[in-house]
Amino acid sequence: MLVINDLHVRFNGREREAVGGISLTINDGEIVGLVGESGSGKTVTAMSIAGLLPRRQCTYSGDILLDGKDLLHAQRSELRKLHGKEIGVVFQEPMSSMDPLMKIGHQIGEVLRIHTDLSMSQIKEKALEAMASVELQNPEQIYDCYPNELSGGMLQRCMIAAAIVIEPSLLLLDEPTTALDVTIQAQILELLKKLNARLGISMLLISHNLNVVRKLCSRIAVMKRGLIVEIGDTESVFLNPQHDYTKALIKAIPTRERRFG
Repeated sequence: MLVINDLHVRFNGREREAVGGISLTINDGEIVGLVGESGSGKTVTAMSIAGLLPRRQCTYSGDILLDGKDLLHAQRSELRKLHGKEIGVVFQEPMSSMDPLMKIGHQIGEVLRIHTDLSMSQIKEKALEAMASVELQNPEQIYDCYPNELSGGMLQRCMIAAAIVIEPSLLLLDEPTTALDVTIQAQILELLKKLNARLGISMLLISHNLNVVRKLCSRIAVMKRGLIVEIGDTESVFLNPQHDYTKALIKAIPTRERRFG
């Protein structure tokens, strides 16, 4: 379980807090969406959870606990033990997130080399299993490919395989389908649903796309200017939004009439 309690983040030289005292809980096996426009604070929240805050460039307070372990105030050495093993991260640009000079299989198996005592043959076996679990065709062939040899959709599946190969407690998904076309986007969302059901990994989806959040998440938290202004079951929020900002976001979702009319 992830518990965020009264999280504040202010970057040096900025008058307004990037995150202004939010609280949020993600239960075991739950998929929660964090939505809002650019600058709302959702990515800074994800960075805080992942231990990626540039600590010398900001002040921060509050608590972030993953199964009781402190993430916000922990030493970097302690966070390194949790990265990959307890927390997996999937970014929106797989091509820029993967090492262009390292073969796909080695990148997927990297977390196993860091956090386990498995042999190289065992690591390869686990990596191939993870690649198969994200429905990559011909994992053995892709294992020896470089990132530039794969499509965007295939790379995103490889990123997910790398994030789940050690079966972490929490998966952070930062706009994981933004760079993909609609068909591939739908496939990735369906894949994430299957992985959640099979592995029970909790997920936090960071997105500005409410349609994506509605398809994947059971609960949704809406952020504006560093604050959570509304939170609830996804369908309840969509069908009966309480905050004016949420209403505006939902109204702005493209429809057939708005797109072509």
